Amino acid sequence: MLKNIKWVLKNLVIGLVMIYVINMLTAYIEIELKIPINIATIFIAGFLRFPGLIIMFIIASL
Repeated sequence: MLKNIKWVLKNLVIGLVMIYVINMLTAYIEIELKIPINIATIFIAGFLRFPGLIIMFIIASL
C-alpha cells in the first residue's frame, strides 16, 4: 500500500514540475499557450507524461 502511495505522489510531483517547466519555457519564448496548474492537469501530465502534455497543448490552442 505504501508503495502505491509513493508511486502516485511521485507521478503528481513529476506532472507538476513538467507543467511548470513548460509554462516557463513558453513564457521565455513568448508563446501565448499556458497550461493552467490545477489538480486535473497535474494528474494528466503526471500519469500520461509527454503525450498528456501534447494533448493539453492541443486543447489549449483551440
